[in-house]
Amino acid sequence: MKVIYKKATTPEEQERLTNEVNILKSLDHPNIMKIYEFYQDEEKFYIVSEFLSGGELFQKISSSGNFGEKKAAKTIRQIVSAVQYCHMNKIVHRY
Repeated sequence: MKVIYKKATTPEEQERLTNEVNILKSLDHPNIMKIYEFYQDEEKFYIVSEFLSGGELFQKISSSGNFGEKKAAKTIRQIVSAVQYCHMNKIVHRY
């Protein structure tokens, strides 16, 4: 579970968070983190999600002394699959 303090975010950020969580809750793809529940009280947001132990992709690539072509191809295939799934569901991924 992730906890986010409301006082650390602007109202615009809170609205974006709520929208993003609602979108993620509607998705079901093996390469997209699953959100199970979303709660809020006066002070905090609570996001109950799938546990992902792998860490950040950039950090994994940076710390890996050897990120070979096969591994890179598999990773890119997974990313493209997830983005394609989003597009098929009329969701545009942006960062």
